[in-house]
Amino acid sequence: MNHQYYNVLGVMSGTSLDGIDIAHVTLVRKDRWSFQIHTAETFPYSAAMKQKLKDAIHDDNTSISSLNKEYTNYLAENINLFITKNNIANLIAVCSHGHTIFHEPDKGLTLQIGNLPELANLINNRIVCDFRVQDVALKGQGAPLVPIGDQLLFSNYDYCLNLGGFANLSFSSNHKRVAYDICPVNVVLNHYALNLGKEYDTGGAFAKAGTVKTSILKKLNSLDFYHLKAPKSLGIEWVNENIFKILDTISDSHDIIATFTEHVAIQISNQIKPNASLFITGGGAFNTYLIERIKEFTDARLLIPDDIIVENKEALIFAFLGVLKLRNENNCLASVTGALHDHSSGKIYVP
Repeated sequence: MNHQYYNVLGVMSGTSLDGIDIAHVTLVRKDRWSFQIHTAETFPYSAAMKQKLKDAIHDDNTSISSLNKEYTNYLAENINLFITKNNIANLIAVCSHGHTIFHEPDKGLTLQIGNLPELANLINNRIVCDFRVQDVALKGQGAPLVPIGDQLLFSNYDYCLNLGGFANLSFSSNHKRVAYDICPVNVVLNHYALNLGKEYDTGGAFAKAGTVKTSILKKLNSLDFYHLKAPKSLGIEWVNENIFKILDTISDSHDIIATFTEHVAIQISNQIKPNASLFITGGGAFNTYLIERIKEFTDARLLIPDDIIVENKEALIFAFLGVLKLRNENNCLASVTGALHDHSSGKIYVP
């Protein structure tokens, strides 16, 4: 496709189960790429859907297949609502990540539901989706996928840090893009915030009220993953096997959240060179206590953009990945995922 202006939707659902992020975006290719987010909204999951998504990792193939169809319909309802509500017309495509049920690339496995071909019919628009599968087939980690967007849309910063379900970092080194998951963040903090009656730790108030357990912090910091070289990525399986087992030895949820917040701040600061600029997005950017703790461990300049970018950068970049796929341009970087080569990933479905 030779369009230079792309009117698209980006759709993202992260492991922290906040909901479905949908952003209406224009991407423009002139001398370089630029973007505008016109409007964006997060559609929170119903309690029933959130529970199904959380439990799906333990389901059998038949149940997962059934959930895939149900979730595709659920996704379509929310996309159609967003389009109608905002009077959006003439979309070139809807670019959707789907929701990750399991991600074990070392076993050649990754599944994002909501990427069925029927989605194109249900929303009567071209769909670009299922971005991870091809990379895993090419021996890559299938993650992270955002760094191509960091490289082409946010190149003014030394580092791009996303604080979502997991913290992931992206930067240029020796003229190549490097990116990897650092550690879990909201997928853990939200889990324990629920014990205290909240969906998440607003502003880091729970962490601030708790006491860091140094012996547990030491165990967390010594986990093998943190000593592996990139490319590397994390999934909920690793969190279940490693993080929860350690944290559940602490009896007070405030202390758990305080300890883990400190752990996140340390692991992030370990990755940042002195005097660098650090561009921070994702829900964790609103956790002011976590940001303060990161500042405590690094002298980097921390930059947090407007709320609409903080909350919707991933939806924006999945819109961008879809546009690159439509242009048959590389949207997966081997230097990031460890795949055999750069490639243009994703599937295209038309109504």
